[in-house]
Amino acid sequence: MTAHCIFCDIIKGAAEVSMCYEDRDALAFMDIQPVNAGHVLVVPRQHCESFLDLPSQLGMHLFSVAMQLGPVIRRVTGTDGMNLVVSSGESAGQDIYHFHIHLIPRRVGDGFDVPLPFAGSVMPDRTQLDATAARIIANLRDPMRKARGAAPASVGTW
Repeated sequence: MTAHCIFCDIIKGAAEVSMCYEDRDALAFMDIQPVNAGHVLVVPRQHCESFLDLPSQLGMHLFSVAMQLGPVIRRVTGTDGMNLVVSSGESAGQDIYHFHIHLIPRRVGDGFDVPLPFAGSVMPDRTQLDATAARIIANLRDPMRKARGAAPASVGTW
């Protein structure tokens, strides 16, 4: 993570950008390294490094903006599909540490792929899935976690 943030520069008007949406809390602009023509980034004006730092209301607003822009981008680009991608943290491939949503218009055979299920994944035993789900539910309901301001316990594999 770096102290300098290109998205904050854009928000302050200190960098070139091809803006396609602006409001009080968010903006959207064309990605300068697009996967496909029409690739747009939706960004909060408030600097939040990742999904974990994003206030809930702001996150809902950003996804609302993405939902508004998605059909328009598809219409303008003549595409019939759309990927919304959020990479949060280094291990997830985030390279600009200012939360953003990628809207990537898609065509069959365009060469971009987000393969799910992932070829390297193995279907876990149902008891493992149930145990992880139970840990998530317990963590969501833990009143002490909220009182402490603690982050949820990590969910790992056993």
